[in-house]
Amino acid sequence: MSRTGTCPRVLIVGAGLAGTATAIRLLRFARRPLEVVLLERRSDYRSAGVAYHRDGNPWDHVFNIQAGRMSAFREDVHDFVRWANREADRRDWPAPWAECEFVEQGPAPRRIFQDYLIDRLSEARREAGPGVVLIEAEGEAVDLELESSVVKVTVRHPEGTHAVLSADHVVLATGLEQREPPFAAGVHAHPSFVRHPYSAAGVHKLQALPPEATVAIVGSVLSAYDSAGLLLRRGHTGRIHLISRTGTMFRTYPGGHEHGVLQLPCPTSLLETYRNREEFLGRVGAEWEAACAVVVRNRPDIDPAVVAERVAKAWEPHLPEVLARIPSAELRSLLDEFGTAIAAFRVGAVEYTMSVIERAMDPVDGPVQLLVGKVEGIAPAESGRLVVTVTTPEEKHAVEADLVVSNFGRESDYSRVGQSLWRNLLRKGIAVPHARTGRGLEVDGHGTLLGRDGEPAGPVSAVGVLREGDEIVRNGRTGAFTFNLAAIKNHSIAVAACAIEQLELRESRLARNLAQFHGHVSNIEEAAPEGYEEAVLLEAKRLATRTRTERELIDAQLGARLRSVGELLTLRLEESQCDRLLRTVVNRAAVERLTDVSVTPRQLRRQLGLANDEELED
Repeated sequence: MSRTGTCPRVLIVGAGLAGTATAIRLLRFARRPLEVVLLERRSDYRSAGVAYHRDGNPWDHVFNIQAGRMSAFREDVHDFVRWANREADRRDWPAPWAECEFVEQGPAPRRIFQDYLIDRLSEARREAGPGVVLIEAEGEAVDLELESSVVKVTVRHPEGTHAVLSADHVVLATGLEQREPPFAAGVHAHPSFVRHPYSAAGVHKLQALPPEATVAIVGSVLSAYDSAGLLLRRGHTGRIHLISRTGTMFRTYPGGHEHGVLQLPCPTSLLETYRNREEFLGRVGAEWEAACAVVVRNRPDIDPAVVAERVAKAWEPHLPEVLARIPSAELRSLLDEFGTAIAAFRVGAVEYTMSVIERAMDPVDGPVQLLVGKVEGIAPAESGRLVVTVTTPEEKHAVEADLVVSNFGRESDYSRVGQSLWRNLLRKGIAVPHARTGRGLEVDGHGTLLGRDGEPAGPVSAVGVLREGDEIVRNGRTGAFTFNLAAIKNHSIAVAACAIEQLELRESRLARNLAQFHGHVSNIEEAAPEGYEEAVLLEAKRLATRTRTERELIDAQLGARLRSVGELLTLRLEESQCDRLLRTVVNRAAVERLTDVSVTPRQLRRQLGLANDEELED
């Protein structure tokens, strides 16, 4: 692919949720000509990924969380619900969704999220600044070379040919990698085995199953609920076995639930020296019970069903210091053992999903049965069905089923991922598995890949699940919040802003001046507090603005404010250089404000001056 001009190029590898969100931010943020290439190997995954693509999500699959939390933009919390009610094309929607008035606390079908992202990407393309263009390309990135300040990416096209794309910055947004379950090695091709329940073939097998058939679903977490719920809503009466190693069941969000952030004291005993697992878990249990009791006592307005979620969120700022005291091997082991339980504390599921599951688990006549144990193997039976062997502490079970659905996890250890891209990046040291957790890759605070020496490997950034381990130890994020939409919202902002900053500084040859400039303006808030604060809020508003005309107006106001601030600084720089460096400092502060997770999205809008009159009255 030849360049459209001489402007810089950012190549995004992966056009699912993370890649699309980052592309939207790049198109909105760029003030100078920029070419954004959005590369995707599967056309059905574009603007969707595995979680939201239409073919793998029938209309009964709804978001796990409320529709009001599904906006792609943290600073515009109502955007998705507003789109679904006012902009979505419903001509092909079935009942009851075709007539549904979506509300913040209610459900919404997962498959419409692809249309939402497509519309928002199209809007960002239309409203991009002069010379800022989007190119959507097909192909799979299989290798990457760093050559001076240019990245050469080898792309395998659908027809099997290869080409090399040059880019000034690369963003890796490749999404979830699947772990191949060892217990199913001999039945992958068996007609009664579903390895990919979020695929057209997997959905077809579930929908075509006779209602009296026996089904075994490996897993009892949210993805397993999708498969079970799909069967139950179609009138399934046969036995459905939910087979889980831990037996963890997710809770139902109460009606009217809203996301909230509490301020709780640091669990100080967890900062003591780590001695052993048993002793540490004892301290965790005591601190946890005490914190939950405080919330129950002091906040009777919080539903008991979400107390655990509130405490888990409140502990996030303290967890990095807690985790730093745990040896790496122990930390990995704890995450492996308690990962599912932690995820269940941190998030629940909407009533639409859970009600049908909970009714079907009635011990008297419900068709769904939870079996807690470890799956040892799956093998064909003489009847043509499959037999799932499950070991429990008491005995071994043999579950014979007409269909076995495997929701057995994802691969978070990139040293085990078989894709060519990751084998090559790890071999060259451009990417390094996360040392402390074994989850994701080593990155810095901006999401830039770190090499074996701990230094940035080059102009290559990561978004989404690739940063899982870093989110845990750097930000104290837990469960799915290490890589889900909430994390991606912030990753897309920070990575897009960082990429543009690096390109603009390189173009103006000011990269070396930045550190020195930061030293000169370290007290800028004291020198010009009002001007600086106004500039940061203007920049945050510019970054959050959807239309080109309004962004240009805000940018003009920002330029005037920066000039007045710059006049207070005594620097040996040309005016244009001072403006460029001031913009960088202000942009970083604005990005930090936009990605602040210590407040709710509503609170963020108020802090940034983005809230409308109706929101201010709430």
